[in-house]
Amino acid sequence: MAFVHGSAGVFQLGTAATPGTPTAISAFLTSVSLPFSVDTGETTTLGATAKTYLAGLEDATISLEGKFHATVDAHLNGIRRRADVAFVYGPAGSAAGSPRYSGTCMLTSYDVEGGVDDVATFSAELQVSSSVVRGTW
Repeated sequence: MAFVHGSAGVFQLGTAATPGTPTAISAFLTSVSLPFSVDTGETTTLGATAKTYLAGLEDATISLEGKFHATVDAHLNGIRRRADVAFVYGPAGSAAGSPRYSGTCMLTSYDVEGGVDDVATFSAELQVSSSVVRGTW
């Protein structure tokens, strides 16, 4: 089994001018997280000895962390208040056959931080507003 180093990852995000066409911002990122969840509805009835469930709606968010730069700052500020921004995430890079996750999202938070003794950084949260599609490059 071949494992992949996290530094191989790529992340692309639509812009204000072209929300449906993702643009690479990987050069500014230090971390990407894409947790998935599915709502459940309990269907257990009287007499059961174990709970049963029905699958509900999917949900996902994306957390980004990176080094602050005017380019990525303009990119993220440009997509505020848009719910139709395309994303593509390849945790193993973008080589042919590598897995990738895609969908649409909206920026829900953006935080810029800088200290006197370190590089300025940012973090951002994106709410996925569609199903996350797993495919390959």
